[in-house]
Amino acid sequence: MKTTLNKIIRYFRYDIWQLKKGDISAPLFFLVNILKTLMLAVRAFVDARITQRAAALSFSTMLAIVPVVAVVFGIARGFGFSKYIEDWFVDLLSSQPQAAEIIIGFVNSYLVNVKNGVILGFGILVMLYTAIMLISNIEGTFNDIWNVRDSRGWTSTIIDYVAFIVLLPFAIVLTSGINILMTAVNNQLSEYAAPVVRFMVSVTPCVVMSLLFIIIYKVMPNTKVNFSSVVWPGILAGVAMQLLQVAYINLQLWATSYNAIYGSFAALPLFMLWVQFSWIICLFGVHLCYTNQNMERLMPVSYNEDISHEHKMRLSALLLSFISHRFEKGEAPYTPLQLRSKTDIPTHIIIDMLNNMERAGLIVDTSGGSRELDRAYMPTIDLANLTVGLLVEKLENGGNWSLDEMDLKALERSNWLKVRQIRGQYLESLDTIRVADLEIE
Repeated sequence: MKTTLNKIIRYFRYDIWQLKKGDISAPLFFLVNILKTLMLAVRAFVDARITQRAAALSFSTMLAIVPVVAVVFGIARGFGFSKYIEDWFVDLLSSQPQAAEIIIGFVNSYLVNVKNGVILGFGILVMLYTAIMLISNIEGTFNDIWNVRDSRGWTSTIIDYVAFIVLLPFAIVLTSGINILMTAVNNQLSEYAAPVVRFMVSVTPCVVMSLLFIIIYKVMPNTKVNFSSVVWPGILAGVAMQLLQVAYINLQLWATSYNAIYGSFAALPLFMLWVQFSWIICLFGVHLCYTNQNMERLMPVSYNEDISHEHKMRLSALLLSFISHRFEKGEAPYTPLQLRSKTDIPTHIIIDMLNNMERAGLIVDTSGGSRELDRAYMPTIDLANLTVGLLVEKLENGGNWSLDEMDLKALERSNWLKVRQIRGQYLESLDTIRVADLEIE
């Protein structure tokens, strides 16, 4: 029993990360990749304390929900879509009908009171500002998860956010129209075809929610997000949101006893709890997207042991030799992913080695990009002078702290001086080998 348990632990800690595409069938490899993505996302989710981020966004949402919904309702009413929008909102909060009723009441009151002259213009500005700030907070959280430092410029932010707010009512109306059309078609079909349409109507909210998550995950971060990286996380988040809805609906019995204690006030904490869980689902999906796209960067080589100093030197020499050969041929510099395909070294180790060599002044990034996987490197030292000895010396002497700052008289005695002399001879012997002369084929 203990041996079997150890094998299982070893598989998930080490063996699963060494699997390659040809080792197992394509469908199984796809499922294994999903499992690895989930494992890495859960670890990052816990380390990043996403529940605190979700709580902060929940608070921002509660502050901004009335102005944001008022903006959407106001735009919808201007185009005659108010009934569809209100029905959609009630359906969205079907698990919290009291909260939906209260929010719609606040929104209607908000819109009625903002109705003339300067107050109208000021009210619209306040609503738009509140909506934009909420979306900005969401974008900032997404960017933090994606390790993106730069935010959109103010011009781009306002244009993108206002476009999103204006287009949202049309998307809702389109969805409602599809539901109405399918229901009408269902009434005209035979008893054999009707169940199919009813099933399609029942899954439409899940499909729409999944599409919404996919779009948000693709567009919201201020970086290039691959569409393939957001598809299944978006679907998973959409399904999870629908399950959350079902869970709340089925817990109405518990909510009834809760209402007996708190009365009508019970709608607020229950709604806040729903918002909190909704943000947790959303942000976990963001982690899945980031992990899915950066699997090579995040995948650990081993949980059992660290890389020895000797192996670090040898790996650095290997990577630098590839970079030097490419530079000598006058070809485009290597990126970390290209070096991964050439050497089969895990990408996150390659990036660590490249960062160390860049800090040591051996190589330089020529791309100017912010994403580590997109960087391309070339040597900073003439290949005639770029030796293995110089590589070792620069990597070992990296850092600003020096022993000269301490009064270590023991290091000045004969045997210590002999150690330094032997080390110098060792580096001199490595200086006879150019990095560009190291065989890589």
